Amino acid sequence: MRKSILAGLVFLNGIAMVAQSKDNQMLKDIYKSGLTNGKCYSWLEHLSNKIGARLSGSENAEKAVQYTKAQLETLGLDKVYLQEVMVPKWVRGEKESAYILDNKTKIAVPIAALGGSIATSKNGLTAEVIEVQGIEDLKILGEKIKGKIVFFNRPMDPVNIETFKSYGGCVDQRYAGAKEAAKFGAVGTIVRSMNLRLDDFPHTGAQSYGDLSPAEYIPTAAISTNGAELLSKKLKANPSLQFYFKQSCVQMPEALSYNVIGEIKGSEHPENIMVVGGHLDSWDLADGSHDDGAGVVQSMETVRIFKQIGYKPKNTIRVVLFMNEENGGKGGKKYEELAQINKENHIFALESDSGGFSPRGFSIEADDANFERILSWKNVFEPYLIHSFVKGHAGADIGPLSSFKMIKAGLKPDSQRYFDYHHALNDKFDAINKRELELGAATMASLLYLIDQNGIIK
Repeated sequence: MRKSILAGLVFLNGIAMVAQSKDNQMLKDIYKSGLTNGKCYSWLEHLSNKIGARLSGSENAEKAVQYTKAQLETLGLDKVYLQEVMVPKWVRGEKESAYILDNKTKIAVPIAALGGSIATSKNGLTAEVIEVQGIEDLKILGEKIKGKIVFFNRPMDPVNIETFKSYGGCVDQRYAGAKEAAKFGAVGTIVRSMNLRLDDFPHTGAQSYGDLSPAEYIPTAAISTNGAELLSKKLKANPSLQFYFKQSCVQMPEALSYNVIGEIKGSEHPENIMVVGGHLDSWDLADGSHDDGAGVVQSMETVRIFKQIGYKPKNTIRVVLFMNEENGGKGGKKYEELAQINKENHIFALESDSGGFSPRGFSIEADDANFERILSWKNVFEPYLIHSFVKGHAGADIGPLSSFKMIKAGLKPDSQRYFDYHHALNDKFDAINKRELELGAATMASLLYLIDQNGIIK
């Protein structure tokens, strides 16, 4: 009896070793294809330099839809199609201007209107400034805010190694600062850019007026970190100084746009869908190479790699290039709406929306059993320096997906430099490192392969 048990264990260990050897070889093939025959860098070069900024509803966003659809069609996928979605259309208008007015001395500072903001009057807005460290300070100041420009100056916390934690700790002042300040009679708001370094780039981003009536809306803009430091210093010396800014942005009616979708049909379980994607739209200050051109082309690259190495997935793999993550999330919501209508069964969703820097691992939304299984694959990722597998938020676009049982994951690149570029004028193609971008794509393809081979624990 004991000999038969030992023989059984040896047999099972042998099967496990064969499976791991197979996985090791497949990952070698995936990384080799990505690093020697990759297309993601050239795709991104076109997306960034030939098309440019791709704010939802813009002409460039439409060009990006057509370009990526055409490129997916060259890969020999089973299906490539567009999915209609209505998206917000906000137009920045002419370049903003701003200056500190201190004892009749004008000191220009860089600003950028926040997405969704209203314009100032044609002559701009001039008022005294009141500095706060966050929304919670507004109630304390109360009536003192009336008639003033509120200056939100809470910086990203440099202590956190996970920079997205620092971002999350202060982004509420950008998103909801104008709405909350308006309730106290503020005439405008200026928000310190979400950036860990000191520079002259204002970082835009979405803001919301919530349930305020249009008559209560006030203009709001981001100021560069250098500008914020200067304004704070000047206010300490002269609390009565004034600030001037002018912007001409406008909210237009919603526009028709599209999610771009490419699909490899599963060879064994075509009814099970695995999504890999990023968002095709970007902010309008730059071409959005890190946010999220990188995620778009990395997602496209995963299926190119599979086709190039001859891998036939068991489950259906679907590349989804979502539209309108930046200022509404309409693409992800529409995808989920139609998935529910069509009674689709998603077992896995993978998103890249944290930049094109060196991959470090994944942030995973899964139950304990599936999370532990993913952790068991750390050894096959080790040769590629992928080591961080943590439970956490996977991504905004795949967030709405709600199949009965599924795993969601977000690629985790090194984030130390990400917020130097996030939503700013310098998020351009020259900030992208080709090898880092390719490593990220191969890492995504590797996780897709492992989930596809092993399925999920139900």
